[in-house]
Amino acid sequence: MKSRINIAIDGYSSCGKSTLAKELAAELRYIYVDTGAMYRAVTLFAVNNNCFKEDTLDKQTLLQQLSAISIAFKNNADNKPEVHLNGQNAEEEIREMCVSQKVSSVAAVKEVRRLLVAQQQKMGEQKGVVMDGRDIGTVVFPRAELKIFMTASHEVRTRRRYEELVNQGKTVTRNEVSENLKHRDHLDTTRKEDPLRQAEDAVVLDNSNLTRSEQLKIALRWAAEKINANNKQ
Repeated sequence: MKSRINIAIDGYSSCGKSTLAKELAAELRYIYVDTGAMYRAVTLFAVNNNCFKEDTLDKQTLLQQLSAISIAFKNNADNKPEVHLNGQNAEEEIREMCVSQKVSSVAAVKEVRRLLVAQQQKMGEQKGVVMDGRDIGTVVFPRAELKIFMTASHEVRTRRRYEELVNQGKTVTRNEVSENLKHRDHLDTTRKEDPLRQAEDAVVLDNSNLTRSEQLKIALRWAAEKINANNKQ
């Protein structure tokens, strides 16, 4: 019987981490966990519960309500996982621009990170998990058998995110998307708690000029190599 491994996928916003992670999990019949959706869910809760004063996070107000936050993943009719916040499907709401603009500040809060990291680590105890985010290979799964660090040019990332939002019927400008990505990159890489960085033993996947099928083929090859190595131990 083939041994199961954990796969950690990290990288910048709009690099297609979730797309690759979902497809990889489906091919390997592994469990996919979208950690970004978990932080977005906490951010949505913060927005809806007066934890922001204009655009500034009121950390203490959020911490006072942290125990009231319950996050779960449930499959929809197409067998795709969707995030539920306190029993309600929040998959569409957490993708709104107002959440995107605030999620980095919420994700920088130590107490929020510790709460979600503990949940994420528990999910990976039985192996066979594909998880994407910004600190998976460095903090959540430091012993993951396969760590992938994804990147792409800023121009490509901006185009992908803009097209995604427009296809969802959102009214945004390309410049707004570009500035939002720059802002999030800065916050993610400079925050005190678990900043975005490439793990020393991660393999880099620059998908600026790759199709989805091409990047999946590469990732599957890397996964097969790690699984085979595990089986030989």
